[in-house]
Amino acid sequence: MSRAHMLAAAALCAAAALAAASAGDRFQFAILGDRTGDAQAGVYDQVWAEAAAESPACVITSGDSIEGGDDKTAESQWQAVAVIWKLYARLPLYLVAGNHDIWSPLSGQLYRKYAGRPPHYSFDYGNAHFTILDNSRSDELSGAEIDFLENDLKAHAAAPVKMIFSHRPSWLLPVALKNPDFPVHRLARQYGVQYVVAGHVHQMLRFELEGVTYISMPSSGGHLRLSKKYEDGWFFGHARVQVAGRAIDFQLEELKAPRGQGRITKAAEWGMTGLLAKPVQRAAGGSWSAGMPAR
Repeated sequence: MSRAHMLAAAALCAAAALAAASAGDRFQFAILGDRTGDAQAGVYDQVWAEAAAESPACVITSGDSIEGGDDKTAESQWQAVAVIWKLYARLPLYLVAGNHDIWSPLSGQLYRKYAGRPPHYSFDYGNAHFTILDNSRSDELSGAEIDFLENDLKAHAAAPVKMIFSHRPSWLLPVALKNPDFPVHRLARQYGVQYVVAGHVHQMLRFELEGVTYISMPSSGGHLRLSKKYEDGWFFGHARVQVAGRAIDFQLEELKAPRGQGRITKAAEWGMTGLLAKPVQRAAGGSWSAGMPAR
């Protein structure tokens, strides 16, 4: 079976599962990538406008809501981004603490003030449980964070849908090397976590390891690096995630014009180096055509 046929079959199965779920188990939410890390003017505002237009049940970020780094200007930076959030106050917002958000004792206090929650916490929505971890000040998750994760997952073991969020993808190297021997993965496997999501890199990447899907979110405002090419995972946008029963439909939506082309893909179309089906260059004219059906 070709890759295109496999993706089509997977999409049909997901659609059938979504249709079969009861109304109480059906909802959709948005995931926004990093706002900062050399924030690009106007991008975050457009991401919010496009995500909110889909009427998500809630919005979860991947961290880096402010540029940070200076205690003297930190509060004014939080006040500036809060102006955008107030436009969409009807939507519950769940922040993840990024390295641009917390770097000092004062910045930690301000994060709690404007996030309305501590750096690590968890919450339920519908039949789903979300665990938010804090690795804002370290590339690795501390022992305390792993203990929090284990206790939280144990307490919510019955939830049919589980996702873990952190800012830094502390799991990136072992997952890329197909090494399952690290704490987050062992706990994810033990308690049936379906997705582990992070930001920080500003690049859309997907990894699969023993039934757990690991996602590196594209940027929602922070600068694009390296090739800056869409097919390599460098684009501005957000994720639209639909939950129905145990079924999860994870969709990536690039910004529309003028900051993108509005391309929409499923998470399964991405891999550890970008799109699985790379665009191909035409022989004449040097223009690009997609290596998959247009959407």
